Amino acid sequence: MQRRDFIKTASTAAGMAVSTSIFPSLAGAADASSGMIYRMLGSTGEKVSALGLGGYHIGKSQLSEDESIRLIRTALDWGMNFLDNCWDYNNGVSEVRMGKALQDGYRQKAFLMTKIDGRTKDSAAQQIDESLRRLQTDRVDLMQFHEVIRLEDPDRIFAEGGAMEAMLAAKQAGKVRYIGFTGHKDPVVHLRMLEMAKAHNFHFDAVQMPLNVMDVHFRSFEQQVVPVLVREKIGILGMKAFGDPYILNSKTVEPLDCLHYCLNLPVSVQITGIDSTQILDQAFEAAKTFKPMSQQQVAALREKTRQAAAVGKFELYKTTNHYDGTAHNPSYLG
Repeated sequence: MQRRDFIKTASTAAGMAVSTSIFPSLAGAADASSGMIYRMLGSTGEKVSALGLGGYHIGKSQLSEDESIRLIRTALDWGMNFLDNCWDYNNGVSEVRMGKALQDGYRQKAFLMTKIDGRTKDSAAQQIDESLRRLQTDRVDLMQFHEVIRLEDPDRIFAEGGAMEAMLAAKQAGKVRYIGFTGHKDPVVHLRMLEMAKAHNFHFDAVQMPLNVMDVHFRSFEQQVVPVLVREKIGILGMKAFGDPYILNSKTVEPLDCLHYCLNLPVSVQITGIDSTQILDQAFEAAKTFKPMSQQQVAALREKTRQAAAVGKFELYKTTNHYDGTAHNPSYLG
């Protein structure tokens, strides 16, 4: 597969510092050969691509294994170095495919992230080791507690005999470099997880959450969680730029509007599902054409989605359990 012409003509302006009236600026530099923007992951010192490849989509049954491997390797060759995955995605198929794609020298090109569901020390340890086997690596760059969506999840993770003990042991053993958590339900749960971490003198390296042009209007992670992460110098990982894909179905905004809005936030990475060459091209075009937005531009995009977003109709991961893998499979929690 050849690089697209637009990748070769990337504009340095795309990598200018993000600056809005709400958040501090976040420096980013565009690579002249690939067009990808790179930013720092919180206070880790790691430079990551501002758009990352989502792990769920590359394990979908509609894609062959060969197609998935080709997409992952093409993304890495073009400069998208942040790879997302999870122990439970497609019953492990996503990690298996990514592990195969990372052979033949590709592991060295990737900042590899995956997630676990276990809430007990034993279940978390088992899932960490299984993820490493599937991914065919002796360590991941970032391991995250997945689906922190219940108020009791922080208690279980930090409890005696809880999942944090397994995660810290894995880090001590060199299996994990950095630690984070994810969730998609309610910013209150994220804030409680951060409070629990502080009570245990623990500092997360990254936090993942839905960030998109509708989020600001309903149970907003952008408004409630992102400022805390900026202050604490924690890497911000966005997901669900398109609402998977209900925001696009609302017919209020176009794909590039969605990605540009996310890149205008102080995210280290906006993770996006990629299941075709066309969608991969779209992600690189968004990076190439991104320029920091004015307050007026941000306000105009928000206004387009205001009415549709008011009650979370197009953010089903917040309002239903459709996306709650651990609710459908409680045994994952241990």
